[in-house]
This record gives sequence, C-alpha cells and structure tokens, in this order.
Amino acid sequence: MANAVTDGNFDSDVLQSPIPVLVDFWAPWCGPCRALGPVIDELSVEYQGKVSILKMNVDENPSTPGKYGIRAIPTMILFKSGQVIEQVTGAVSKSSLKDILGKKALG
Repeated sequence: MANAVTDGNFDSDVLQSPIPVLVDFWAPWCGPCRALGPVIDELSVEYQGKVSILKMNVDENPSTPGKYGIRAIPTMILFKSGQVIEQVTGAVSKSSLKDILGKKALG
C-alpha cells in the first residue's frame, strides 16, 4: 500500500528524500483516481526501496497541490533530489508509469 503524504510532512518525505518520489495527487470522489489506486499500490510494492510512492489527498491538503499548480486529478509528479522531473495527468496505464519510473527515476 502506498503511504499518505500531507502538507505537513511533504518537505521531509518528498523534497528531502534520498530516493526518487512519485506523488499521486488524488481525491476520494474522483473515479479515475480510485481506478488508479490499486496500480499505485502495486507500484509501491514493486519499487520498494528504489522509489518512494506516496498519495496526497488534495481535499485534505490544499497547500501543496496549489504550490505545484495541480488543476486536474489524478496527477502524478515524480521528484528526484527535491526537483520535479516528470508530471503526468489522468488515469495512465501501469506500463506507462513503469516506463517513466524506469527512465526518469532509476535511469
């Protein structure tokens, strides 16, 4: 299961992480977000120790999504060394996310 990240721990868990971090910005009322949930959870197991995969509820944590200009959900942002290196909006396939993680996070 992917862990939750909040406005309060975003800096320590994402920006200061020693490994790349994929953050899934989502909300419980969002159908595509709920459909993507199991994929995010599977990836968090597959990439454990190599990429941290976290979920942020945009309704409960409005500050961080605003800072990164999140206008639509689901949006996934990949951070490496505290910098945004990739952003994807919409319900994308597991293979697309694995491709991004392989090339951008681990490549």
